[in-house]
Amino acid sequence: MTDKPDFLLYAQHGWADNSKAMASLAQSLATSRTAIITPDLGWFKTWLWIEPLINQLEHIVLDTIVTYPQTPIRIIGHSMGGLIWLELLSRHRDWWSQVESLVLIGSPIGGADLARIIDPFGIGIGIAKDLGINRRQLAESIGAVIPTLVIAGDSDHGSDGTITIETTKFSPSKFVCLPNLRHAALKNHPLVAAEIQKFWANPVITQAPPPGDFITSLIQQLHSVPGMTDGHGRNFKRAKTYITLKNGISIRTWQNPLQIHHVFVASPEGDCLYSGFVGWIHTQALYQTLGTIAKGTGSRQ
Repeated sequence: MTDKPDFLLYAQHGWADNSKAMASLAQSLATSRTAIITPDLGWFKTWLWIEPLINQLEHIVLDTIVTYPQTPIRIIGHSMGGLIWLELLSRHRDWWSQVESLVLIGSPIGGADLARIIDPFGIGIGIAKDLGINRRQLAESIGAVIPTLVIAGDSDHGSDGTITIETTKFSPSKFVCLPNLRHAALKNHPLVAAEIQKFWANPVITQAPPPGDFITSLIQQLHSVPGMTDGHGRNFKRAKTYITLKNGISIRTWQNPLQIHHVFVASPEGDCLYSGFVGWIHTQALYQTLGTIAKGTGSRQ
């Protein structure tokens, strides 16, 4: 720690990890007068439950804020580290005025699809239940006040190999997708550091799409379906058109061999704009919503 830091830089690792890579990233971004805090929450603990991790980080932050009560705060969270910070900020609105920026790297804001597959009913199979929770509404409330940058990796045209691109997105936030970067590489990569530096040079709150934006509104309707999980577009070509909208946009559906229902939004040109899926218990809710969309737009099924 420096006596009079220019800012406090918190860099938090995620699941099945330690603080080494995030500390290296923080060092590459810091000035000579930056106070760097990179808590190591314990590799084994990250497999269990998120609440003890939130509490552990909370104690660390409270200690440093008492020491530096007027010092600006910059936050970086990788994967689950970003989710821990969202939960913590939601409990401490009193910190918001001190936070200059929030950077979420490969964080499953809408819920991790792998976690939903492991624990489809949210019964509490280790950390899977916590990683599968949809925190998009929580993130949106924070992003409306704190300048937020979202960085995703795309190694397979839809995900970073672990986290789907779609689940990292929320509005308002500045979104950057870096090609050919896998999940682990995002922790400490020069391209990631460059995007953070660029954002720090002008950390403004990104404007949300206008209320009349049709695609945004359509995806929000799908997000509202109970159990909806943002998915990968790899099976988009297998989907069949379920609803054709008047503006040429279509909604397509597909069932995998386990009878898990997937839904896709396609552009008039046939590009995938959104991909998601629901578990068995929420299949009826999905098709009820699709029926509502069809009636509301006067479209054909």
